[in-house]
Amino acid sequence: MIQPSTLKQLSETLGLSISTVSRALKNHPDIAERTKQRVRELATVMEYEPNSLAVQLRTKHNNVLGILVPTINNFFYDSFIAAVEEDARAHDYSVLIMQSMDDLTLEKNNLNLFRKNRVAGLFASISIATEDITPFHKFNELQIPLVFFDRVPVKDVCNKVCFEDEATARVAAEAIIGKKKKNVLALFGHPHLSITQKRLDAFRETFAGQAPDTRITYAFPEQSLPAREVTLAALDKADRPDAIFCMGDLILMGVMSAIHAAKLRVPEDIAVISISNGLLPTVYDPKITHVETSGYKLGKKAFEQMLNRLHGAEAVEEVLVRSVLVEGGSL
Repeated sequence: MIQPSTLKQLSETLGLSISTVSRALKNHPDIAERTKQRVRELATVMEYEPNSLAVQLRTKHNNVLGILVPTINNFFYDSFIAAVEEDARAHDYSVLIMQSMDDLTLEKNNLNLFRKNRVAGLFASISIATEDITPFHKFNELQIPLVFFDRVPVKDVCNKVCFEDEATARVAAEAIIGKKKKNVLALFGHPHLSITQKRLDAFRETFAGQAPDTRITYAFPEQSLPAREVTLAALDKADRPDAIFCMGDLILMGVMSAIHAAKLRVPEDIAVISISNGLLPTVYDPKITHVETSGYKLGKKAFEQMLNRLHGAEAVEEVLVRSVLVEGGSL
């Protein structure tokens, strides 16, 4: 294997000191332009590349940003990562991605790996089991910017980027009420998550205030298979629901699978509305009416906040991203 050229080899070839070669490569104003040109030309010929590990040890940081997500196998987090990686590349950063799988031990181990790799900053969406964010505080102690996104700590004062969860659920509830639906199956995510609790409370309050006579059955299937089973059971009843609310894309997948298995028509036989990243609703016919919570848009906002931290901003900031109703033909 060909070994990369070193500063020492460049200096010996040019008859210059290592410090002069190093400063020339950094375009230092004390080095003559002619010398800089000679050094650059030789560096190109000899395929010299800076030792990133040495730079990391010297400066105590690198140009890698960490992203911690519950799972990569999710439309929302996939698009969030794409947005962050896109902006990171434009600002000469790369990304290191790890997933907690909603396991507290794995989450802590991943945080240790991010610290050992001296990431320049960390984006984190906490696991279902996370209640104490003390392990995350170590990043602040090391002066490593930390931005929580989507699943964020509720009570702690920290940098956060998330959707207006109450408004998101309220918009969905009002859309159902506007269609005068009277028997609703409302499927939410894991009840332990703050994002679920906020959306559930807002959904209930909206119906209590605007359509108190509506019958609502609540369930928390979280994933597509449980959502399919809950929906099939509901559709098998004599008083089956006339509308189904899905808190996320995985739930929507299970619901639509059950509706197709029951050979029901949307929206003639049953109406559907979802909170969604935006892609999945477009693959069905008719398209699913949804409240868009775009992982891509959230990623853009999160990177903007991270860049402010990297440039020295110290004020703690909570950014709320607005959700919008996207009309389909399912409601």
